[in-house]
Amino acid sequence: MESTDFTPQDFAARLARIRGAMEGAGIDTLIVTDPSNMCWATGYDGWSFYVHQAVIVGPEGAPIWWGRGIDAAGARRTIIGAPDDAIRAYDDSYVQNDDKHPMETLAALLVEKGWEKGIIGVELENYYYSAKAHAVLVEHLPAARLVDATALANWQRAVKSETEIERMRRAARIVEAMHRTILDVAEPGLPKHRLVAEILRAGTLGAEGHWGDYPAIVPMTPSGLDATAPHLTWDDRPMQAGEPHFFEIAGVYRRYHCPLSRTLFFGEPPAKYRQAEEAVQEATAAGLALARPGNTCEDIANAFNTTLERFGFYKENRCGYPIGLSYPPDWGERTMSLRRGDMTVLEPGMCFHFMPALWLDDGGLEITESIRITETGCEKFCTLPGEIFVKG
Repeated sequence: MESTDFTPQDFAARLARIRGAMEGAGIDTLIVTDPSNMCWATGYDGWSFYVHQAVIVGPEGAPIWWGRGIDAAGARRTIIGAPDDAIRAYDDSYVQNDDKHPMETLAALLVEKGWEKGIIGVELENYYYSAKAHAVLVEHLPAARLVDATALANWQRAVKSETEIERMRRAARIVEAMHRTILDVAEPGLPKHRLVAEILRAGTLGAEGHWGDYPAIVPMTPSGLDATAPHLTWDDRPMQAGEPHFFEIAGVYRRYHCPLSRTLFFGEPPAKYRQAEEAVQEATAAGLALARPGNTCEDIANAFNTTLERFGFYKENRCGYPIGLSYPPDWGERTMSLRRGDMTVLEPGMCFHFMPALWLDDGGLEITESIRITETGCEKFCTLPGEIFVKG
């Protein structure tokens, strides 16, 4: 068994954590539709989240995977230790059919199990759980009360095990290789899509003998004025000297992400970018100095923002979020945030993308770090210098 393999005991402990949270919330049955939570709870791993699927955690017994019929084979291949009756599927006539809905079959499954009454938790604020899905469940489960259990399972993933940390370390080596590829290949006149092809190639080939998985977010690689916005991707325009190029990318190993952003200039950056670089470096150091157990997410954000503002720069959005296991369209865990007002107490094993990006009037500066909270402070996953990359 590889050191990054999860064991049946790992999944049993995760199930116990979920059921403990259910008990605390007064939930009898939980319907998990977030594929990250499905994978964390059972091991299920497939690109099937474009159709309705779920893991159902009842008051007893193994979690039940429920999904499209053709994906049941993938469930059997990837779920750890699932009994045959814990993999249940609906036939293909329910797929994208206006005349009936897959949730009808999920309701029937709950009736069969005797779980159609009481309080049922659903992930209402979730990319994968539609308004129609909820309406159908409500209609077909008249004896139940459906309540919002958004992020109940997500919160159980906040503290990572040593095996999860090792996956993220391998992802860190991969993202470092991706950034080294950028430095090797990027040059004025190179069409951006050709550079992105090399980034994706490096991410897939992996590093240090470990293969690369697909990221939950595609590479964000804007240049020039496009870099005044955080979430633009790429086109075929040639890269130019004299303008910023930032790269927000992630290495991924077996679904575990390590994001890392850096900014590139061909030739010496303008003075205001050097000033912004200094501000971000100082503010990052101040924030990370407070990234230790017992402090709060707000403590990190306050230290970062206070220092940044002393240099004359301001950042209104959050400066970080938790990371780990994820599927498209987001590599964050959608629980806590590094921002003012978030009083979540930090614990060893929590992992964050510390994201002190600045978007200026003529470009952007992204110098970020992925970190884990240790017993005494924090550890950076990556070793690349936290500075503007200059080439030529």
